[in-house]
Amino acid sequence: MTILQNLRQWARRIKRDGVTLWFACKDPATPLLPKVIAAFVVAYALSPIDLIPDFIPVLGYVDDVLLLPALIWLAIRLLPQRLLAECRVKADDWMQRGEAKPRTAWGIVFVVAVWLAVAAGIWWWFRL
Repeated sequence: MTILQNLRQWARRIKRDGVTLWFACKDPATPLLPKVIAAFVVAYALSPIDLIPDFIPVLGYVDDVLLLPALIWLAIRLLPQRLLAECRVKADDWMQRGEAKPRTAWGIVFVVAVWLAVAAGIWWWFRL
């Protein structure tokens, strides 16, 4: 297997696990801590805007390449195995059908809130 094939397979797994977390967020059987982390990951992953814009050299892709997969891994590890298996089946079915990528407004709210907090912090820092 070539490096390119490995990367494509890894990207497919990340996408599937992101959708898995989307289904886990909607499942009432998901425990509170995994649900909160999964909701955060899903909101950020499905947001049409990034916390660090991609046009910023190197840093723009750090969230996409390192941060997001690490958060997905953490959320997946916290889910109970039975629930994880059920949500992965739902995610696989959803991806097989080729449905449109789910979107969430919470991701936009989160990213804008972080940007505003950083701007307020910088303003406060320089105001002193």
